[in-house]
Amino acid sequence: MNERESMAYDVVIVGAGPAGLSAAIRLKQLANAAARELSVCILEKGSEVGAHILSGAVIDPIALDELIPEWRDKGSPLTVPVTENRHWLLTAGRKWEFPHFLMPPSMNNKGTYTLSLGNFCRWLAAQAEEFGVEIFPGFPAAEILFNEDGSVKGVATGDMGIGRDGSHRADYQPGMELHARYTFFAEGARGSLTKRLTQLFGLREDSGPQVYGLGVKELWDVPAEKHKPGRVIHTQGWPLEDAWGGGFIYHQENNQVALGFVVSLDYSNPYLSPFEEMQRWKTHPAVRAEIEGGRRVSYGARAINEGGWQAVPKLAFPGGALIGCSAGFVNVPRIKGTHTAMKSAMLAAEAAFEAVSADRSGDVLDAYPDALHKSWVGKELKKVRNAQPAVAHWGGTAGTLYAGLDLWLNHLGIGVPWTLKLRPDHTTLRQKSQVSPIDYPRPDGVLTFDRLSSVFISNTNHEEDQPVHLTLKDGDIPTAINLPVFAGPEQRYCPAGVYEFVDGENGEPRLQINAQNCVHCKTCDIKDPTQNINWVTPEGGGGPNYPNM
Repeated sequence: MNERESMAYDVVIVGAGPAGLSAAIRLKQLANAAARELSVCILEKGSEVGAHILSGAVIDPIALDELIPEWRDKGSPLTVPVTENRHWLLTAGRKWEFPHFLMPPSMNNKGTYTLSLGNFCRWLAAQAEEFGVEIFPGFPAAEILFNEDGSVKGVATGDMGIGRDGSHRADYQPGMELHARYTFFAEGARGSLTKRLTQLFGLREDSGPQVYGLGVKELWDVPAEKHKPGRVIHTQGWPLEDAWGGGFIYHQENNQVALGFVVSLDYSNPYLSPFEEMQRWKTHPAVRAEIEGGRRVSYGARAINEGGWQAVPKLAFPGGALIGCSAGFVNVPRIKGTHTAMKSAMLAAEAAFEAVSADRSGDVLDAYPDALHKSWVGKELKKVRNAQPAVAHWGGTAGTLYAGLDLWLNHLGIGVPWTLKLRPDHTTLRQKSQVSPIDYPRPDGVLTFDRLSSVFISNTNHEEDQPVHLTLKDGDIPTAINLPVFAGPEQRYCPAGVYEFVDGENGEPRLQINAQNCVHCKTCDIKDPTQNINWVTPEGGGGPNYPNM
């Protein structure tokens, strides 16, 4: 058996998203100011920084102003300020524009920018490398390492060159161990290692469950006469009926429009397909008018944290910390989380730098959660904590009205004293006998599309001869429970066509897992009603390759 080599750093960061990169930059800034050496590295499972990054995105630059005050002079991709902010209420054939003056002030997009979050991360990575941060794309962290006292010692990258049957191929290479005084986990929503850490250290003992939405996104090139840089539109209502969610339409640079649809994963009808709801939403006359005559150029999907403040777990544990969307700092009513993710990372970096400077390692960075609770992140998220749970409890109309009132009261300094609770998304599906199937129209190949053609333009690729990274705890459950009781929801909630029920050799149905299609959205890990699916990292560099998402 080949022994793994190891490398030692002061801080190892898992994930080169906005949080991971911000933490690395802040660590190096502090080290430079103190004239001392500090070694920092980042592991990124995508083939390059930004390859797996997907968001709307509209960014509030408040955290960036703190991290890199001179960003406007350093060629950042924040070049399209939001100039128009609209909110549409949709029915099957009409739209009503919600009056902007009735919107809570926190929903205003003044001073924000719309852009590709992947390109923003690529730019942040360049800033980090100028500081001497080592970034290793194509190397997913697959295993947590521990010291003898149980504290986190670091992580190990996945082995390369393992065949589907578990044998070593000719190109086999063992993973690398990266040891650190402190390890930051910035894996994004529903990170595989974060899930393991949560179980080991009881990180949710004092918080509610995290809940999620699935965002399905397309990028369109549109005719110049249709393009209005800085135009931001959000929609709610049609086509969803007994589920909650909404659409976004962002006019970005280069005659491109980012549009997408988010469905909260607490929906109850197992026949619902978030992908199909997005395709149907595009047929609304108001939405169609924004992109008609254009051409779809990219596609992707990603789970989004929606739990808010009451779903934030314990952030620090012996030898490590959760930062960014690994912990879940999305401001749900604002539909923004980049600024809060970055600030959480900066606060964790400051706590770690103080500890390393004092020659500590492996202890709990208590200064980090204390600082976050006192920061503008804590204040911002506490004010909006009841918005998403209100909709989950009382539905789209009543829940939205309550959420709006709650936000206005907080703006006026009259915050309510209660906090609404959440329940896990996998517990909400009703049995197929209790609901009606949903009839989705066939795609036309011009405005609406199927899953496979969509996955094709996400540039998704996995080495075929490798173990399937979508693992089942019990191989019988899909056909014994999911299919007969819930109509096999995995074949609909997956936006990439990974799961399908086919006839087996004996004529009985079996679940086929097309792992090569996986866009790493994590929905299956979240929504499976029996929690039988466990998403683990595939071989390095596998997955989507988003060019401008």
